[in-house]
Amino acid sequence: MTDAPMREVVQRGLWFEEFEEGVRYLHRPGRTVTEADNVLFTTLTMNPQSTLSTLVGQSVGQLTQGTLVANLGFGEVAFPNPVFVGDTLYGESVVESKRLSSSRPGQGVVVLGHTARNQDGVVVATASRTMLVWTREAGEQQWAAGASSAASADTTGGDG
Repeated sequence: MTDAPMREVVQRGLWFEEFEEGVRYLHRPGRTVTEADNVLFTTLTMNPQSTLSTLVGQSVGQLTQGTLVANLGFGEVAFPNPVFVGDTLYGESVVESKRLSSSRPGQGVVVLGHTARNQDGVVVATASRTMLVWTREAGEQQWAAGASSAASADTTGGDG
């Protein structure tokens, strides 16, 4: 073992430049729907439809964690087949289009087509999502500013 500092890798989504049109991102592992999921989600939200939330949620770690500025909207949401307790949902996302923002420097607009399939490959949900994401340079500046703000907010006087 050496005394050299260990290289660190922070989990994050993709910067604007890393999204490629026509690429399909497969979100794994799948998520098996339980009765408890239905009860909890319905109780918290007054909405009995958790499939869309599960589908979009599966994409966060791979595509948008820490790089998303805002979800701008959803379009063309459909549930062509039912989801049953015990089904395992597998999400995938395809980059349909992308462009730099004309009004927000350092940010870009990306449109994703999301699809959820059950364990048999049957499509149970589709949705189009438009989002605003950071470009690499602007996003890294935001991260650095956040890290320095957190460090300057340390009022413990040292090892804290």
